[in-house]
Amino acid sequence: MTTSSFRTSVAVFALIALHVSAQDTFIAAVYEHAVILPNERETPVSRDDALLLMNKNIDVLEGAIKQAAEQDAQIIVTPEDALYGWKFTRETIFPYLEDIPDPQVSWIPCEDPHRFGHTPIQARLSCLAKNNSIYILANIGDKKPCNSHDPTCPANGYYQYNTNVVYNKEGKLVARYHKYHLYSEPQFDVPEKPELVTFNTPFGRFGMFTCFDILFHDPAVTLVTDFHVDTILFPTAWMNVLPLLTAIEFHSAWAMGMGVNLLVANTHYARLKMTGSGIYAPHSPKVYHYDMETGLGKVLLSEVDSHPRSPPATPTAVNWRAYATAIKPFPVQKSTFRGLISRDVFNFTELFEHSGNLTVCQEDLCCYLSYRMSRKEEDEVYVLGAFTGLHGRRRREYWQVCTLLKCKTTNLTTCGKPVETALTRFDIFSLSGTFGTQYVFPEVLLTKIHLAPGKFEVLKDGRLVNKNGLSEPILTVSLFGRWYTKDSRSIPGGKSNLTTTYLLISTLLMIIALQNIVMV
Repeated sequence: MTTSSFRTSVAVFALIALHVSAQDTFIAAVYEHAVILPNERETPVSRDDALLLMNKNIDVLEGAIKQAAEQDAQIIVTPEDALYGWKFTRETIFPYLEDIPDPQVSWIPCEDPHRFGHTPIQARLSCLAKNNSIYILANIGDKKPCNSHDPTCPANGYYQYNTNVVYNKEGKLVARYHKYHLYSEPQFDVPEKPELVTFNTPFGRFGMFTCFDILFHDPAVTLVTDFHVDTILFPTAWMNVLPLLTAIEFHSAWAMGMGVNLLVANTHYARLKMTGSGIYAPHSPKVYHYDMETGLGKVLLSEVDSHPRSPPATPTAVNWRAYATAIKPFPVQKSTFRGLISRDVFNFTELFEHSGNLTVCQEDLCCYLSYRMSRKEEDEVYVLGAFTGLHGRRRREYWQVCTLLKCKTTNLTTCGKPVETALTRFDIFSLSGTFGTQYVFPEVLLTKIHLAPGKFEVLKDGRLVNKNGLSEPILTVSLFGRWYTKDSRSIPGGKSNLTTTYLLISTLLMIIALQNIVMV
């Protein structure tokens, strides 16, 4: 970073102070960790055995942290569930939990490990940050005592939370976040409301959330639009779901759609299709990793802009429906058919020709595609698809999706099923839709599960178009929209899944009893 000469010493001192307190770029690191898992059992292990397993995993994380620090990384993200895995009940997770205080207490666990009880895991993580002079995000379990006066207090007297903690270069606890949108996690409770957690560094303003949170408005979108963070830290245990929700595909699209850096550390466990970490900037992925072949962890590093949204930009900079609502609709083919993607019923139309202009609609969403193939393989079929509605069996998230995708076989009933390889190349594609939401995430996934850095762009009128041709065959080109205001209101909002259910049952029984009294 260079400075200009100023006539007054005051201006020089001011500039020096500014440079000391702020950096234009920083080196980020993420670590995809192959977790050492506990043996499956129905009864809890001892606290000593829980610590033994967590320290084995931290031993591995320590190597990654040191490697990152030696390459001048200033912050590193480690995955969700990295210390103990994910298959637990409320009872069996308990020995792994520690009471994590609010960061406002101003605490360096490495220097004062007993201030908040027995916290050896927090102390070790703090020391790793301090000794390596690096910010560390780790995902651990928090326990918060409650009492019988609290009607939602769980039977064991504790709320249990899936929790992210961040320690700064001095080992100080600077941030704590409790995951809100749990996904098949009976061992943990849901906080009363989504927590909006940020912290400032000399290299930008940071926010964080965990895994399934990224698919919802709060806290994910609010951190960007209302709290103006520069970078999101994102630990996850993400199971890849083709064709629309592989980790590298969706996470890179989210960073582009929201206009922020996204640092993603995924758990590595190929048996459950968990892989896919990356450092994603708004304009393009910086570095990413996808490995279904080995059982090895991986450190990723990249230099990124500290303030990628300067001058300030928001997702509304793109009008996602401008082009699609301005043009004369392309012809709709008579051969439109239905197919499933992740339990959602899409309307599809086949790309019969080597080039063309196609339309497919579902309700008020119409998707438009202009394309030209450089070579079409005879045994490969591509379709244009549209879906608008509540997603999947949970019926909670409202999706709007326009997608160009390869079918698994030439049998049209396989369109939407997972496929990992392709041979057909496209010289030109332009995809747009009449979206009702401003939150649209542009995805391009190439053969063998690769991204296409620098090979596509989003125009301000909402078109997703290729740049300079594509070097690899295409699996999917998608505009993935989230219409948050149409989400089902059954989003978690209580403290405990189990206790909330009990309260509902108790309330119902009371109503029935009162009805019986009135009838008598």
